[in-house]
Amino acid sequence: MSRRTSRQRVATLSALVCLLSLTAAAPAAPSATQQSAKKQPVSLLDSVPKSGVLRVCTTGDYKPFTYKDPEDGSYSGIDIDMAKDLAKSLDAKARWVDTTWANLSSDLAAGKCDVAVGGVSITLPRARQVYFSEPTREDGKTPIVRCADKDKYQTLKDIDQAGTTVVVNPGGTNEQFARANIKQATIKLHPDNRTIFDEIVAGRADVMMTDASETLYQSKLHPELCSIHPDKPFSFAEKAYATPRGDRDFHEYVNQFVHLTTHDGTYKKYESEWLS
Repeated sequence: MSRRTSRQRVATLSALVCLLSLTAAAPAAPSATQQSAKKQPVSLLDSVPKSGVLRVCTTGDYKPFTYKDPEDGSYSGIDIDMAKDLAKSLDAKARWVDTTWANLSSDLAAGKCDVAVGGVSITLPRARQVYFSEPTREDGKTPIVRCADKDKYQTLKDIDQAGTTVVVNPGGTNEQFARANIKQATIKLHPDNRTIFDEIVAGRADVMMTDASETLYQSKLHPELCSIHPDKPFSFAEKAYATPRGDRDFHEYVNQFVHLTTHDGTYKKYESEWLS
């Protein structure tokens, strides 16, 4: 064997040893099971039953859907009862998480709660942050006014006049609708949706445009107020429950829950307790 051939073999063996050393030192490639686990985070459909708690974001200021009693902090409403049933179906109990209309979608998206309920209207801006379930009901914006003025405020043109005060709660679809349609009348923000209708009764505002379902309920609470054509609202909307974007398993479960309870009489039973 020549010296040149011997040196070539030694060099080849040295390179092979280095390659084997590097291969041994390199971390093992993740298995298919490990890769799948990384790609699929635990769904709320599994974690909620394990924890026994369903965290529910709700504003607590929108009868008949959600209301927080200022005296004892208890919650009531159509969607509160529905949320309790949803939690029970998951072997859990509902835990209420306070939110506002301005922060409802972002709180859910940030993981502060598992589901958001309480007369939540489906909107495209909200749908960019959260998933929406099947609708629980149809609705739309319509006026509520003092009964003495019911013939005065029939159309948006009637309402959008200088000298008219339109009161709205900030941060939600009521404010969005008012700002999109009111250019001449005065828009007055009132921060507490629980007392906003007293502003109309007292004459500090003339009109509020909100969901027809709310105008019907509030006209029962305040005989001085009348809902204007609630069967023909100015706009079309649907109410639903919001779930975290990306958790498709949980979203599909909530969809099935809503579908069943809106067809087996459960939702109508809770609704009749408030609206009949």
